[in-house]
Amino acid sequence: MVVDVPKRSRWATIVDGVDSSTERARESLSLGAGVIALTVVSLVTLAVFRLQSLPIAGEASIGQHGAVASAFVAIVAFAAGRWIMPRPHGARQFLNVLDGVALAVAHSVIALLTWTLAVEILDRALIGAMVFGIPGVISAGAMGGITAYIVFQSATRMRPASMARVLVLFFVEGVVASMLAASDPQWWNDDFSALGVTGDASALTFNLTLIVAGLIITTLGRCAPLGIPTTHEHGIARVRLSLVVIGILLALVGALPADTFYWLHTAFAVGIAVVFGVLVVLLPRWIPTMPAAFVMLGRMGIGILAVLFALFGVGYYTLTAVELVAGFLILAWINLFIRSAAAIRRDFADDSAVQRQHQGCSA
Repeated sequence: MVVDVPKRSRWATIVDGVDSSTERARESLSLGAGVIALTVVSLVTLAVFRLQSLPIAGEASIGQHGAVASAFVAIVAFAAGRWIMPRPHGARQFLNVLDGVALAVAHSVIALLTWTLAVEILDRALIGAMVFGIPGVISAGAMGGITAYIVFQSATRMRPASMARVLVLFFVEGVVASMLAASDPQWWNDDFSALGVTGDASALTFNLTLIVAGLIITTLGRCAPLGIPTTHEHGIARVRLSLVVIGILLALVGALPADTFYWLHTAFAVGIAVVFGVLVVLLPRWIPTMPAAFVMLGRMGIGILAVLFALFGVGYYTLTAVELVAGFLILAWINLFIRSAAAIRRDFADDSAVQRQHQGCSA
């Protein structure tokens, strides 16, 4: 019996033939991505500036050009890295695409802000210096190549722990950038949400940071608690649900600015604190295997927030300070939760292996 096999495109055959199963193969692919990005960015820089001497930072500078180019390179490199990795099918495929978009944007923003900060520092160290044509082309290309190498590596090795680090770096850089670019220097006299209502690039940066950070937290919430041993029948499901709800609420806070959707914005922001408090308090019941030190640390965080809100109530602290501390406490807790969960899984796997060995010896 002859079965007709549909013809596939040459590109699809090439992609399916890429070996990404070994560390050596991933390293080679990352180096290849870096070389391609270096070449492309260098050629674009040469075509745009034609070997002109340019300032290090600022408007129409080689640093600005390299930073913007690196932001685009990060998106392409992350997409390429995800493409060669195994992908789920069916209902999970949409979630996988959504996760990929959020992480690609996060890597792009990190690349843009990190290179911008680096060239600004270098410009202050070399006041008045100009970058000649050929060194400028090489520098911009190197920025793109380094970005592609790092981002491609990140995409092919994306785990909950690395995803959490990306989340923290992205959130910190996005919020700080929106603070520095705010058109109202006294925004902090109101509250943290004032950054999202200025109507300029600062507001867009702030709101986008919250939306993308929320999507990343939902991804962490779905995958990080899996595999943790617990005696509670629905413990893992409730922890996952709590983290996913926190992520969704954070994304909605960014999508609904306070100036237009004040009550919804405020309700979602309060909801984050409530869900987080419930999660911290009930976590020992849902997952009894969590380390006692981590549980105690979470309760200390709740106590700190309660004290800060009390001090705000008597007018000692501004609401901005309370919200800022709350945001970073929640991010820190999520990072530590992921590390604790990974440690529990490793211990459980080691214990299982030891038990199997003992069974084999007794047999």
